[in-house]
Amino acid sequence: MEETGNPLYGDVDVARRRRTFTLEQANSSLPLVRRIVADVVGSCREIAAMRQRLAQDSLTLSGREQLEAAAEHQEQVFDALVDELAGIGCELKDPGMGLIDFIGRHDGRDVYLCWRMGEDRVAWWHELHTGFAGRQPASTLNEQG
Repeated sequence: MEETGNPLYGDVDVARRRRTFTLEQANSSLPLVRRIVADVVGSCREIAAMRQRLAQDSLTLSGREQLEAAAEHQEQVFDALVDELAGIGCELKDPGMGLIDFIGRHDGRDVYLCWRMGEDRVAWWHELHTGFAGRQPASTLNEQG
């Protein structure tokens, strides 16, 4: 019996669907991931600009309402893009810089295969707890372990 949508089982369901990538698989997914991440970064910038405009007192009531509606729509677009990335199996770590992690394997344990918008390929990995600052070259990755 599979429970979905139930808060008690939600985390179990997500964990069950988590995808593990080889370096080759992560790199093969980049054409699609690149397009989505470019949209995510653009959406993130638009939301920030709208929030900044909403913070100004010079808006009329109708102007504020229109901008709030546009910002809400853009947030829905952003959420859909993040869901699309999750459907591929990667995790958005920083929407502003377009930072993505894929679960991979190194020496028999889970690690992150790390890619950032503007990079040609997934060429880095890091431990789950170290983050971007702990990136190591993919040449040191031992997927067989």
